[in-house]
Amino acid sequence: MQRRLSIFFLFFFGFLCILNAQDRLQLADTLLIDGDTIIMLGDSIIFKQQAKPIYWEKGGNFNLSIQQVSLSNWNAGGSSNLAWNTALTLFANYRKEVIIWDTKLNVNAGFNRQGGRSYATRKTNDNFIFISKYGRELTNFWFLSTQLDARTQLLAGYRYFRPSGAEVDSRSKLSDLLAPAYIQSSTGLNYRRDFKNKDRISLIASPFTGRFTIVMEDSLSNAGAFGVIPGEKVRAEAGLSFGSTTDIQLYENIRWRADLNLFTNFESLGNFVVNLNSVISMRVNKFITTRIETILIYDEKVLIQQDSGPPKQAVQLQNMFNFGIGLDF
Repeated sequence: MQRRLSIFFLFFFGFLCILNAQDRLQLADTLLIDGDTIIMLGDSIIFKQQAKPIYWEKGGNFNLSIQQVSLSNWNAGGSSNLAWNTALTLFANYRKEVIIWDTKLNVNAGFNRQGGRSYATRKTNDNFIFISKYGRELTNFWFLSTQLDARTQLLAGYRYFRPSGAEVDSRSKLSDLLAPAYIQSSTGLNYRRDFKNKDRISLIASPFTGRFTIVMEDSLSNAGAFGVIPGEKVRAEAGLSFGSTTDIQLYENIRWRADLNLFTNFESLGNFVVNLNSVISMRVNKFITTRIETILIYDEKVLIQQDSGPPKQAVQLQNMFNFGIGLDF
């Protein structure tokens, strides 16, 4: 009997200790300072720091590839040359509650220098693309968005040719900085999905789109290049547009990023201006990467000079395969 009473009093004493501890925790002093929680329990202080939300996601990528061929007394023929290509991508994405704002900048530049020819250094790649999209969430995947798309180049572009009977090449200017430049503003419905591994797919259709073709170089604007009225600097159009952005991980070290922009004028519905930029990045290690980049452009108002015959409408296509240094930041 005494043993049973001892066990009972032991459990009863432990139960009272637990109740006392709970009462002390309930009566603990709690202080909130700028989102952080401080609990004072007797001589002890419990500090709980609330995780601060992250609204901005920023980063980018830099890629550089160089190729050099040096020949001396080379019986098989050929000529020494140096080629390099560089690409810079920057992005800043913002999301807070029902607001999203995605911005991306792509700048590409490439040159080739070959000995023994007129104009030894020639441009091979030159693109400047800025895309910014602001949206407000309607449902989980649908947004009402406004997008700004601006495209141009940084340096003058030339067509090289050898006139009949001449011994050296000549060149004629085809383009320049802001000649052309394309600025497109659109508002419409945006379907957007974010997946694991930072994968993202975004589609935007806009029934309200304004597109401006800018030609600031006098000789080109006077010739009516890129569809502007001869002598004019700007050509304004209104129409419909469709855009898509794809950023997905194909395999462990292979990523595909693509931007597609389609525009059709109300005056000629169905005749689309097409701009496609696609980049497949294959990372070997932290610093070495391989890039396969494709750029496709079609604009019926842009006439392409041919090697023979008059200029005509044509698809502009650029393919680049680069192996070099790639840095993510």
